[in-house]
Amino acid sequence: MGVTVGDQKHTGKAGDDGRWTMMLPAMSASGPHRIVITDGSSEVAFEDVMIGEVWLCSGQSNMAMSVNGVREAETEISQADHPAIRMFTIKSSHATEPQLQCEGGWSVCHPNTVSTFSATAYFFGRRLHQELGVPIGLVNSSVGGTSIESWTSMSAQAAVPELEPRLKAWEKANEEYNPENAKENYTRLLAAWEKQKLSAEEKGVKVPRRPQPPVQPSRDRNYPSNLFNGKIHPIIGYTIRGAVWYQGENSAGRGFAHLYETQLRTLVADWRQRWGQGDFPFAWVQLPNFRSPQAKPCETSGWVLVQDGMRKALDIPNSGMAVTIDLGEEHDIHPRNKQDVGSRLAQWALASVYGKDLIAMGPVFRSATKEENRLILTFDHTGSGLRFRGDSPKGFAIAGPDKKFEWANVRIEGDKVIVWHDAIPEPASVRYAWASNPQVSLCNSADLPASPFRTDDWEETIAEQ
Repeated sequence: MGVTVGDQKHTGKAGDDGRWTMMLPAMSASGPHRIVITDGSSEVAFEDVMIGEVWLCSGQSNMAMSVNGVREAETEISQADHPAIRMFTIKSSHATEPQLQCEGGWSVCHPNTVSTFSATAYFFGRRLHQELGVPIGLVNSSVGGTSIESWTSMSAQAAVPELEPRLKAWEKANEEYNPENAKENYTRLLAAWEKQKLSAEEKGVKVPRRPQPPVQPSRDRNYPSNLFNGKIHPIIGYTIRGAVWYQGENSAGRGFAHLYETQLRTLVADWRQRWGQGDFPFAWVQLPNFRSPQAKPCETSGWVLVQDGMRKALDIPNSGMAVTIDLGEEHDIHPRNKQDVGSRLAQWALASVYGKDLIAMGPVFRSATKEENRLILTFDHTGSGLRFRGDSPKGFAIAGPDKKFEWANVRIEGDKVIVWHDAIPEPASVRYAWASNPQVSLCNSADLPASPFRTDDWEETIAEQ
């Protein structure tokens, strides 16, 4: 086999199965180029090839959500003339065994094409392109309504004892599956949905999602490793700069939200090991605010536990997180402001990967020390100082050993936050933004919001919601 790119010419040999891989020496970001591949008797040429920064963008519906669904979509689409930004959308489905190939193709960013691009990925790539001035390739492998365990290989999960309950639950569901009962239940759900659909259309509101036909759990897209098999395994080995991840909604209400930190660590380690590119950069979007506004000082939910798991996983080397606790919508799990989501992911990449003089993300809780009846909190990513948005601090709750939380008194002293309550002489924990749709106020000098956090390690589990 021979490959020609510009002045470079390289040869290699295909294996007995006809497959071959050729690693080319690093080239400067540039383009367009022409690549010619020959087997000695025939050749195939690829035109308009760019060399630049390639990022894998994966997750569920908020990563899959396209540009035509965002706020000010018409304006965004009309201005999307960026020929050096390209997106490869993987169209292949899930699979029960690892696949070697996938369906899809590269699309050049243009007003005629961008409407179907992943919005989060596009706005992430657009900022990188604008500030780095190099071609950006975005590989979109995302599917709505999917679980983190479906995106991670089975072997990686089976090697982690903490994940055994989740895998066992799937195994049990598969063993107990009854096709006839499932069909009858689907018929009932479909009839109920038809009534809901008619009512929604009459009221002019959003039609609820149509129920999915039943399927053997082991063949379901959410079964552990099935999306990894069909939509990640085929692209392993394609050189990437890093990955960004937007998922967690599906994991918040299944009774296993407390496992999300471990699941995320397992996914990152699994992908990195398989790519063989060391600890390549990996960042995720922390779940935004959603559902009814916070009323009590502490409202634990599966949603909050997933957020907390994402925060705690930040000690993974070369990782980052876009805090979006101020970008969500009370009544929509798919908030339309994907511009700021993508921009915050890009902010992390520009600061942490590309060495730009920027604050990588919002404040992240580091430590707490007790002084008399007060807890002194320190943070990472403070910039030139912490501050409160609005007229007063909001979202801080404090509890003693009895674990009964009360709204706290709060003040900032330099890069520290002092928290207390006059009726709690022995504070044991502070929690901030601890609700699905919390009160928030803390941010850094870049106006990036602080991540929800807790200073305690009290066990928190939530039944399936």
